[in-house]
Amino acid sequence: MTDRSKAYTEAGVDIGAGNAFVSRIKSMVASTFTGGVITDIGGFGGLFKLDTSAMEEPVLVASTDGVGTKLKLAFEYDVHDTIGIDLVAMSVNDILVQGAKPLFFLDYFATGKLDVERAAKVLEGVVEGCKQAECALLGGETAEMPDFYAPGEYDLSGFCVGVVDNARIVDGSAVRPGDKLVGLASSGVHSNGYSLVRKLAAAAGLKGSDTFPGQEATVAETLLAPTKIYVATVRALMREIEVRGMCHVTGGGFYDNIPRVLPRGVAAHIDFGSWGMPPVFPWLREAGNMTWPEMLQIFNCGIGYILIVPEDAALDVVSRAEGMQERAWVIGTVERMTKDDTEQVVVHFPETC
Repeated sequence: MTDRSKAYTEAGVDIGAGNAFVSRIKSMVASTFTGGVITDIGGFGGLFKLDTSAMEEPVLVASTDGVGTKLKLAFEYDVHDTIGIDLVAMSVNDILVQGAKPLFFLDYFATGKLDVERAAKVLEGVVEGCKQAECALLGGETAEMPDFYAPGEYDLSGFCVGVVDNARIVDGSAVRPGDKLVGLASSGVHSNGYSLVRKLAAAAGLKGSDTFPGQEATVAETLLAPTKIYVATVRALMREIEVRGMCHVTGGGFYDNIPRVLPRGVAAHIDFGSWGMPPVFPWLREAGNMTWPEMLQIFNCGIGYILIVPEDAALDVVSRAEGMQERAWVIGTVERMTKDDTEQVVVHFPETC
């Protein structure tokens, strides 16, 4: 520490730790660089040279998000190396819905006192998420703010920019009655509903090292399973299949997210039970004394991403997805709304539910 930074260090901001963190993560960040990156980490801004040679009318697509209160469980269970995957997933899956290829990602990490080891673990997850999403970690910000966060806690947010040719934007306008909904499996709860998840886990007295009820995995492994990133699978499917609409099942579950990609006059009819559901969801339902409609309003219930495709392509999509090690099911049909319909999502439950 030099005399120039003494006063700031005494105020609680360790400039030396910040510099050590940047040095620590440089090689990790560089491992995500794609051909468009033309700056190194540490500049005032990240530079990315966009190659539009294969596009007639490129359109940029951007998204920002955080991880929410899932972070609280990362603190409680002291698991920090996967939460960064969640951060990347929440943004890249959102722009993927419109057919965009993720280009680059930026992160924001804020804490009261910078723990270099812990912050590096978080960045490991961000780097892994960027690799899964086939995009560059172009830059970010690490903020040390004394007295702003509880000891040992931090906050995360992320920002993603992608590109899609205007003629290939997927906005749901091409969806027609008779089209099928193909659901891709989630890895678990993903990153939504954790205010309720934490409440139910605490009421049940579950600790991170306990075996989750009905599973071989621990509570920490189950509840902190990172959000699945669908970029590679979906982009490969789009090269071969006409995709008319897509939906990332996040906060608001089935009932709020599916209508976002449906044109007026049609409804999605979902056949509940047509897909495999991870055991965590029946446990949450029972622990919270909830109905399945309540569950589908809050959680993904085993379906993290939905593609709407022509009827004759649905089984091909399932087969191709499974060939890429992605579990997939035909979970419903688009139908014309009738005068009796009040919502654009109609879930058909078996009598036993």
